[in-house]
Amino acid sequence: MTDTAARLHIGSHDLPVSPELSRFMAGGWAPSPLPDSSRVPAYAVTPARRARLSARFPGERLIVPAGELKVRSNDCDYRFRPHSAYAWLTGLTGEDQVGHVLVLEPSGPHGHEAVLYLRPRSQRADGTEEFYRDRRYGEFWVGRRPDLAEAERLTGIRCAHLDALGTPAGRNAADDAELAAALGELRLVKDAWEVEQLQLAVDHTTAGFEDVVRSLPRALAHPRGERWIEGVFGLRARAEGNGTGYDTIAASGAHACVLHWIRNDGRLDPRDLLLLDAGVETDTLYTADVTRTLPLSGRFSPVQRQVYELVLAAQEAGIAALRPGASFRDFHRAGMRVIAEGLAEWGVLKDAEGDLHRRYTLCSSGHMLGLDVHDCAKARAQTYLDGVLEEGQVLTVEPGLYLQPDDETLPAELRGIGVRIEDDLVITADGARLMSGALPRTVAGIEEWMGTLLEG
Repeated sequence: MTDTAARLHIGSHDLPVSPELSRFMAGGWAPSPLPDSSRVPAYAVTPARRARLSARFPGERLIVPAGELKVRSNDCDYRFRPHSAYAWLTGLTGEDQVGHVLVLEPSGPHGHEAVLYLRPRSQRADGTEEFYRDRRYGEFWVGRRPDLAEAERLTGIRCAHLDALGTPAGRNAADDAELAAALGELRLVKDAWEVEQLQLAVDHTTAGFEDVVRSLPRALAHPRGERWIEGVFGLRARAEGNGTGYDTIAASGAHACVLHWIRNDGRLDPRDLLLLDAGVETDTLYTADVTRTLPLSGRFSPVQRQVYELVLAAQEAGIAALRPGASFRDFHRAGMRVIAEGLAEWGVLKDAEGDLHRRYTLCSSGHMLGLDVHDCAKARAQTYLDGVLEEGQVLTVEPGLYLQPDDETLPAELRGIGVRIEDDLVITADGARLMSGALPRTVAGIEEWMGTLLEG
């Protein structure tokens, strides 16, 4: 094996290449400019983001990797998605960003110069053979990458070959907790462009929920109807964006009592509810996160309505608590107060005091939303969980009741019912705007909406 071949990512069963074939492959190629040489969508906003990060760490070298491929099985890798901090700072979001690294080099007394180290397009005539032999990076295997000049035009960042980076010293976002926290905190408040991207994600998600309802007759007839629903939503997500922002939860019946039910292998029963928690991720990697709990028959039973309306009342109380200056935890407390009082009225709890209601609610009632479904998770508690809301933040409000099928503290008719209602909201100057309001939330609204879609 030649030194060149040894550096390539080739399969164990690939045929050897003769010197004659290698020479033949190196020549006879017409120029092929980058098909889409327009600037990245976030081109205009990324310089200000890098400047804000620079101001936090004067004089320090900052390293933000895009990440590496991970093996799924043998020689098959998982699909690649760049790290959210890298995408936020560069605007680069594609699968061709594998291994790339953004470095902010100290420049002057306080500032930094951004340098993007990347693997440029493999050349045809230099004898590397990468372009037609390398299964991970070869152009004929995974598609064309920009060359260095093209990458600079796309991003407005000075670009250099990845081989020139070596082993960089400095703060690395992959293992530096302070840098990771800063990158999370800088993303807590969204700029106008980010809010537009999130609204786009929500709008596509709304269309995906409509697709699911229209598909219910076929899903109900399939032995793994939950998976049918997952597939229907996934089609919309891939057609309109990068895919789903997280694994879709299509949980029917008692499966809805499992908060992160992603097996989605159950049969649907028209007597049950379906809890669908799903979000489309845009090509710019911003994701929606919406949940609706729907009656598979198109109509809620009396006991399903009882549970659903308590969760809806909790969500309404949570949404009403959203405003700049309010504690981040206020909306959760408001919703849980409603839940606890409702459980006490039902006789499930003796009273609404304390935290015994958490047996039936299990988790918090919302989180920040953005490039990650649980966005800004590395931010320090004092700026996020124990902080206050600010205009421009985007978050979810998602109270739920998960009444386990084997819970003997519950009346038999309540067991096995799971309900979550989740919406995406942006904090405004005087409250919050419901971004996912195109999807109905009331019992009457859902039944009418489903009826219209199923009739169509």
